[in-house]
Amino acid sequence: MSIEQWWPKLKPATQEWLIQNNGDAVPARIVSEITDAGGDVDGDAWWVGQSDESGFYFSDQAIDWIEAVANNESPDAP
Repeated sequence: MSIEQWWPKLKPATQEWLIQNNGDAVPARIVSEITDAGGDVDGDAWWVGQSDESGFYFSDQAIDWIEAVANNESPDAP
């Protein structure tokens, strides 16, 4: 599922955290909420970045998408 499909299913507080911390490691509780909303963080979707010992990261394209949302733009998926 693409980011524009699961993003609206996130809690507003979660969306705000992702906007305010765009580019940072995503905490496990938020990864869980994304997964519950239909996002597969282990898949090969364009928005999936890397995971390491510090957590999950969005791809550069997803970071740009989130920034566009933060600026009240209507971004398209790449």
